[in-house]
Amino acid sequence: MKTTIELPENTFRRAKIFAAGRGMTLKELFTKALENYLASRTKESSDQQAAPWMAGFGELSHLSEENQYILGLIKEEFEILDSVKNVQRIAF
Repeated sequence: MKTTIELPENTFRRAKIFAAGRGMTLKELFTKALENYLASRTKESSDQQAAPWMAGFGELSHLSEENQYILGLIKEEFEILDSVKNVQRIAF
């Protein structure tokens, strides 16, 4: 489905750079980001409905996905560094 969304120019540029740096299209980036956002909000609301006293404990539950994402980015960067190190060893 096609739609038009207005974004601040700076946000759009950052998204475009972010997506390009990871070999993603903007469509893939926006879809993944929106799906993650909706999933975290749906989980929060179902957690709060199940046990109201748990609301305080569920405030940071969405960070586990972000933590995994960040750890993945760090792993990718170290893989790049390792490959550069191997290329330098071969060059000398």
